[in-house]
Amino acid sequence: MSTQQEDSLITTDVSITDTGRTDQPDTTVVEAQNLDVFYGSDQAIDNVSMEIPEHKVTAMIGPSGCGKSTFLRCINRMNDQIDVCRVEGDITFHGKNVYDNDVDPVALRRKIGMVFQKPNPFPKSIYDNVAYGLRVQGREKEVDLDAEVERALRGAALWDEVNDKLDSSGLDLSGGQQQRLCIARAIAPDPEVILMDEPTSALDPIAAAKIEDLIDDLADEYTVIIVTHNMQQAARISDKTAVFLTGGELVEFGETQRIFEDPEHKQVEDYITGKFG
Repeated sequence: MSTQQEDSLITTDVSITDTGRTDQPDTTVVEAQNLDVFYGSDQAIDNVSMEIPEHKVTAMIGPSGCGKSTFLRCINRMNDQIDVCRVEGDITFHGKNVYDNDVDPVALRRKIGMVFQKPNPFPKSIYDNVAYGLRVQGREKEVDLDAEVERALRGAALWDEVNDKLDSSGLDLSGGQQQRLCIARAIAPDPEVILMDEPTSALDPIAAAKIEDLIDDLADEYTVIIVTHNMQQAARISDKTAVFLTGGELVEFGETQRIFEDPEHKQVEDYITGKFG
């Protein structure tokens, strides 16, 4: 890369944070191999292959409509709910293709939870929101439900704010608290992977910062895969970054610091420096 190109990257307002996890050896937990996804005749993902490491934060960035969310939803088969969606190629979880006929999508989603763009608490109490997944699984007699609800709320950095009002409606919480409640609901069944689809885009900066801090903590126990339009956010919180561009192509994937400071592809440099997208 030329000096001029290097300078153009350095002058972008992107601060890269050392998460302290990059030196840990990578163990692949989710892998895509030659993945193609179609909505009818329209191709949303084009021959994507990547290995997503365990107990790290992997960010997916790129312009709108480039396939980031589609890829995310393939991992726990959320796209099964879209009639015109067709998936070709493989996505494996611990080496098992999640699209094999003997894989139960409901059981898969217990291991791979998801947090959506807008907070979506159920019209139930805070307690019942968090306990919902455990009850659906029929585990409320197997576990100490009170202890599991507290564990999940502590894991979502929400316990201290709500422990005295667990019977109150989750809908009465602020937007940021609602999103952390949804994270608590996602981690209560003790998944291995947490998928997050732009989890801070509907929040104010203070609430978003709390979620970012939480994501950093969650990576100690879970594998976190996040879609974000915010490049600064990706640089702050992720260990690995995948850059998708128009047409559903994965153009580059690697250590976050390298992607932002010394990308291999001119397209990626142009996107990061704001020349398009």
